[in-house]
Amino acid sequence: MSHNEAKEHISGRLNELFTDPYRAFENNTDERQLHIRIMLHMLLARPMNRGHMTLRVIHGWENGGFEPEDLQHVDYPLHGVADFKRAVQEFVNAAKHNTPLPADKTAVLATPLDDAIADAEAVGQDLTLDIRDTPARWPAFEGGLALYTLFKMYHRLTYGEDDNYRCTQCITPLGIREIHEFHLEEGEFALLVPQAPNVINEPSLLVLHESQLDPIEQLLEESLTIFDNF
Repeated sequence: MSHNEAKEHISGRLNELFTDPYRAFENNTDERQLHIRIMLHMLLARPMNRGHMTLRVIHGWENGGFEPEDLQHVDYPLHGVADFKRAVQEFVNAAKHNTPLPADKTAVLATPLDDAIADAEAVGQDLTLDIRDTPARWPAFEGGLALYTLFKMYHRLTYGEDDNYRCTQCITPLGIREIHEFHLEEGEFALLVPQAPNVINEPSLLVLHESQLDPIEQLLEESLTIFDNF
């Protein structure tokens, strides 16, 4: 296991904007709404306008479940609020017609986990039989710490979190990304963004649970155009 796979509570790109990002989004913080809009402009709107943003909607875990194979997702290219609205409408239509929620065929956690376990066993690493079903033990094998970090992000986005904000660095299928995770009154979501030297050319990811589509749609409508006249 390499601790370079993931690092918790790092000083990320928002430290360039705010003196204390971990307090910038608390409910009693002065200029909180401005902090939210600046953050969305820098981490979401700018890469979105460059064509580098993807929306990932997750679903499948419920009633406390967290089995990797049950976590489903669907990805959408995100160039503006109109693209977000189209994603929302797909989920609305599925609920209205009682059809399965949109989902890609690839398993966002299960397949990478199976591959990492198989690689570890192929080089002779002795793993416990229940390791696949025990996420806290994943850091025992190469790639497991990164998968565990992503698992925790998906779990918090599904079931909620007390902290308003956290920043983590993690190796992802896109490469090294800063994970900026938000649990706000306005909605819960995560933004996976490149580190500063690569931000202009590399892709970013907006991740949220399907239950957050409506509130985040409202947040984006209210926030993304505020700087257009400046």
